[in-house]
Amino acid sequence: MEIDLSLLHNNTVSSIDVSGHYNITSEYFDGTDIKKLDDVIVEGSIYREEDDSINFVDHIRCTIEGKMVINDSISLDEIEYPYFIEYDDILEENCKKSENTLDIFQFLWENIVLEVPLQFTKVEDLSKFHGDGWRLISEEELKDTNNPFNELLKDFEKE
Repeated sequence: MEIDLSLLHNNTVSSIDVSGHYNITSEYFDGTDIKKLDDVIVEGSIYREEDDSINFVDHIRCTIEGKMVINDSISLDEIEYPYFIEYDDILEENCKKSENTLDIFQFLWENIVLEVPLQFTKVEDLSKFHGDGWRLISEEELKDTNNPFNELLKDFEKE
């Protein structure tokens, strides 16, 4: 969806409201860790402001929130991961200057993809994750157990 910025550039309006619910199509997140992206709720506007060199630049100030479905890092089950983004920046990189437009879906996608965690889990009971000669342990168990490398770590801490 293209947002026309020409009214803003002609000083006809002081700001353009971008608030609303947006549905990002799956073509954006195919091949990523995101399995599903629910409605994206945006509250904010685009406005013009004079910069240091007496030029006008487009700013966007908005909040972006929603839920994405990603795979759990441990169980590989699909889980919902909520995100909330506060964005306040110059809009230069996202605009098509010659056309006076902003592709809102591309703008939203570029900011949402930054919120995808590298690892995220809701698993609390690690005891069911085990196999032949191995089991998954928590960080606390790692510190509490007899780790043969603890002696070496103590030597490093002395130095």
